[in-house]
Amino acid sequence: MPTLHLSTNVPVDAVAAADILRDCSTALTRIIGKPECYVMVSINGSAPTSFAGTEEPAAYGEMLTIGGLGRVNGELSAAIAEILEAKLSISGSRLYVKFEDLQGYNVGFNGSTF
Repeated sequence: MPTLHLSTNVPVDAVAAADILRDCSTALTRIIGKPECYVMVSINGSAPTSFAGTEEPAAYGEMLTIGGLGRVNGELSAAIAEILEAKLSISGSRLYVKFEDLQGYNVGFNGSTF
């Protein structure tokens, strides 16, 4: 259930959103090693955001999964930063990513939990 939620103050059109969703999903699958059929990625553009006292392009992400985090967090952070830099011109120095490893019993799916 690797899930990445992204929020940015940059407007995100449908083409950029589709590219970001695809690229992030592929990166998460490759880095974490879980099947892509369980990967979820969302992006919210034009979200009022201030970072370091300015409203220059910035983003925040939350990466949630059941296992697979820890040693790969740096690689995940770099991959997300690279994608957002390429697609939305957001500098990696204006991006925070929160990583959270969840217990399966705290995640619902298909009418049950993991």
